[in-house]
Amino acid sequence: MYTIVTGAAGFIGSNLVKALNERGMRRIIAVDNLSRADKFRNLVDCDIADYLDKQRFLDRLLAGDFDGDIDAILHQGACSNTLESDGRYMMENNYRYSLGLLDWCLDQEVPLLYASSAATYGGGSVFREERAHEAPLNVYGYSKFLFDQVVRQRLAVAGSSHSQVVGFRYFNVYGPRESHKGRMASVAFHHFQQFRSQGKVKLFEGCDGYADGEQRRDFVHVGDVTSVNLFFLDHPEKSGIFNVGSGRAQPFNDLAMASVNGCRALSGEAALPLAELVQQGLIEYIPFPADLKGKYQSFTEADLTRLRKAGYDAPFASVEEGVGQYVNWLNEHA
Repeated sequence: MYTIVTGAAGFIGSNLVKALNERGMRRIIAVDNLSRADKFRNLVDCDIADYLDKQRFLDRLLAGDFDGDIDAILHQGACSNTLESDGRYMMENNYRYSLGLLDWCLDQEVPLLYASSAATYGGGSVFREERAHEAPLNVYGYSKFLFDQVVRQRLAVAGSSHSQVVGFRYFNVYGPRESHKGRMASVAFHHFQQFRSQGKVKLFEGCDGYADGEQRRDFVHVGDVTSVNLFFLDHPEKSGIFNVGSGRAQPFNDLAMASVNGCRALSGEAALPLAELVQQGLIEYIPFPADLKGKYQSFTEADLTRLRKAGYDAPFASVEEGVGQYVNWLNEHA
């Protein structure tokens, strides 16, 4: 039996492959689109049984080539560019592709664990897994939102007789193996690179009633994300859509402080408070980008009630803990 990881050469996918390896699992088929070839580096230290292009895999799956050979699909593959304006591509790649996997998994009674997104909530202030709080601001968020709606419909119709289907609404994930993402990489990644090259990090000026750098996001370390995935992989009786965040919004200023002070620690320098970092020019505020206005979440905070009720009780790393670890990892892999 094989475990399938789609988006396997991507950020979360490659961390999942590595985490499965650490459990002794090697019969993994990595599925991705390597037209951006540099992503292969994320899999260099991983062990897999095979690699398939994403379209080749889906074609073979639907043709019956894998019937009876798959024990779970961890579907992380998607276009995650929130600035993508080609809606036809986004819906085909994120929605229609996922639908093909869902139909097959329900028919074959194979667990499907897939990546949703906190982008489904849009500009709202309540981040609870309920239709009333979902209003995406961009077509990426809509592609994830629409698939979630189909999953809800299928689970409701099937009642308790269905195989496992779990959607993970990832909040602001950061951590190892994201360097290929370019502009879409986490703020923590960009801060490390900025400090190394310019000796300072940049944050947006205030917007939506927030002071400079005080927009707040739920930042979650990718290690916690993989831990949640593995928990549900171990509990195939549990289905549903779940938020995956730390459950605590923190301002971008906290992230910048953790990044700068982490870099300073590498040079043996003492940590400094925010006011001092700003005064010394180590944190700089820049104008808010015009192309993000009206499409930007100034506040996110995962409601973890449903996740905790499902039995996942491990703590999540704070920005101070997680970014500190990440800075050290980035330094070792620079």
